[in-house]
Amino acid sequence: MSDNIPFEIQSEIIKRLPVKSLIQFRTVSKPWKSLIDSTPFINHYSSQHTHTQRLLVTYDDPVDSATTYVSIADDDTFPQQKVSYSLPLLTTNILKYSSIIGTSHGLVCLYGSDPIDKEIAVVCNLSIRKAVGVVMPDLPSGLTFGIVVGFGVCRETIDPKIVKITYISSWDDMESISSIPSQVEVFTLSSGAWRGPCSSSNLPRKSIRFSLDSVVIDGVLYWLAADGVNTRSGYNYYMLIISFDLTSEEFGEIYLPDSLARVDDYNLSISKVRNSLVVLRRFLDDSGFSVWMMLDGVPQSFIRMFTIKSPDLLIKGFRKNGEPIIEMVQHHPGQRDGSFFVAYDPCSKDVVNLEIDVFARSFCVFPYIETLLLLDQPDFVIYDQGKATLQSVEPSDEGKNH
Repeated sequence: MSDNIPFEIQSEIIKRLPVKSLIQFRTVSKPWKSLIDSTPFINHYSSQHTHTQRLLVTYDDPVDSATTYVSIADDDTFPQQKVSYSLPLLTTNILKYSSIIGTSHGLVCLYGSDPIDKEIAVVCNLSIRKAVGVVMPDLPSGLTFGIVVGFGVCRETIDPKIVKITYISSWDDMESISSIPSQVEVFTLSSGAWRGPCSSSNLPRKSIRFSLDSVVIDGVLYWLAADGVNTRSGYNYYMLIISFDLTSEEFGEIYLPDSLARVDDYNLSISKVRNSLVVLRRFLDDSGFSVWMMLDGVPQSFIRMFTIKSPDLLIKGFRKNGEPIIEMVQHHPGQRDGSFFVAYDPCSKDVVNLEIDVFARSFCVFPYIETLLLLDQPDFVIYDQGKATLQSVEPSDEGKNH
């Protein structure tokens, strides 16, 4: 770029470039590298809402069973623009197995165990192949307590946060337990440490039992949960949604209409369509789904968007235009079931094949954008008890892909 152009104007032009170009332009000049690597630039760039929406899909490859990561542009070219990702080396080095627990602002959070069975979360940016590891605080032993872990980026500070919630696994134990140890703990990347939530006045009740199903929307985490009510015949429960604002760190409760609140937890799941919370209800005979959307963020104001009646299908996520991504299971006697995937328009009934064939029930879909978050983090860093250590990487590992 010409030296005759003031640097302020250059920086405004740079802000509009895609991530791939920004990474390349860091080598053009020291001022550009200093600008792009600065935390204010990274946070400003990553908070913009002009990035192309993508879908991150993961699945087990039918040839070698390895987990595959593919990003698909969710625009007029859908589903033709596909980009394959490999996990950053830190992730493949320290996680023996893992699963994605959430995506937010271009970051993916995986949760699993290291080779010595220590619980670890890894937050990674697949676009720039950077990652940080976070050792989980002490987890409860035995079967009395369970935990759920959520991930999201604070919309005000652009600070990635991991939230761990401990709950009572069985309502039969509720009366004998006076309090839940370390009920809520929050990790913030800016501090590199775990702490209690800023607000501790409205923690979830002891009777709340969490589902692993969570989603983050506009800086708020949501979990599907069940609330147990003691009756003469034992504990009855109803389903609800627990929210956690990543800015104020306050909890909230969203009550569901009776048609959803009284459904068994394994027949409900939550997702998002654009910036709206949706609840998916699976029919008891496994013959399809109904999809319900919360109106304007008003609790208990849910409307049914559409119903799909067909056996052997699973709704795995949604495009930005609201079309569900559907897994169609194909049964093969004597072999592992397979699946193919389509985007379905509930109005026109049209389908678009994603041209991905995989093992059945190994396919996951997450909304995704490309950002620069983690660019200012050291390579191969792991946070443990408030201390940052660098993970050594063998030279022979440099070319490995997951």
